[in-house]
Amino acid sequence: MGMKRSEFLNLIAERVIREHGDEPYIVAIDGVDAAGKSILAGALATELRDRGIPVSEASVDGYHNPRAVRMVRGRDSPEGFYRDSFNLESLKEHLLDPFKAGGEYRLHMFDYRVDSPDPSMLYEFKSGTVLVFDGVFSLRPELRGYWDLSVYLSITEEKSLRRGVQRDPGNKEELSRRYRARYIPGQRLYKEEAKPKESADIVVDNNDPSDPVIL
Repeated sequence: MGMKRSEFLNLIAERVIREHGDEPYIVAIDGVDAAGKSILAGALATELRDRGIPVSEASVDGYHNPRAVRMVRGRDSPEGFYRDSFNLESLKEHLLDPFKAGGEYRLHMFDYRVDSPDPSMLYEFKSGTVLVFDGVFSLRPELRGYWDLSVYLSITEEKSLRRGVQRDPGNKEELSRRYRARYIPGQRLYKEEAKPKESADIVVDNNDPSDPVIL
């Protein structure tokens, strides 16, 4: 069914409110490149805060591996994109495990733009906090057990390519080539191996972000 974006946000927020209590609660937003993950995550965080719920926001982008690790299989490798982009052990150690335990956690540990460590301040868990987490490959087997609610945004490969090239800085021709060589095939590999749509709690056709359709 199609709905207004505000209705969709309300639906997710109501589910979080219904399910979460004093214990740590994590919402994960997954989807291919340029599917609208960070935009939805930011809007959901605002919606929850407006309802009086304490929120922390994080992205898998804050847990990249160093460039030398990310490119070890070659800069155009789809397998490298899926398997080597992110430091999952650091993500678990510094964010997911301590948050789930109600301890002190860091929202990011690495800045991929300057290829350098960038640990955030330590945040102390406060009762009832919801962590809104977004990023590609969030529903891979190594991570899916952490999520209390998971949303997968589905768009076509053509939309991913077009939006990604428009969004990302740099030479558009080279960006288009990289999407076709690395990112889109890497997402195909992820879908074949991890089957994210099958494990997501909510799957959304987000080809038109103003008119999301729950599948």
